[in-house]
Amino acid sequence: MGSKFEGKVLQIFLFCICAGFISLITLGIALPWLECIALRWICNNTTIGGKRFTFKGTGGGLFGRYIIWWLLTLITFGIYGFWAIRNQIRWLVENTEMVG
Repeated sequence: MGSKFEGKVLQIFLFCICAGFISLITLGIALPWLECIALRWICNNTTIGGKRFTFKGTGGGLFGRYIIWWLLTLITFGIYGFWAIRNQIRWLVENTEMVG
């Protein structure tokens, strides 16, 4: 059994248009919530070895981390950005589960 992604191009297109608009009017503050919505959609449309995934992360949980990561990146003149990327990937993996 291989990997399979069942998402539709129209869904991606509409999400990108809506997310871009929401991000613009909120000046980027809604990005963590939009990212969680996108990750949840990707997981719900992905199977590996016949098993589906689910994403349990929340925008609120990611928002707090974003603030800390951005502040540390600014304070260290960008050096912490490498760890911020690693921490974001770690958060994504920790909030992704395989469903029977």
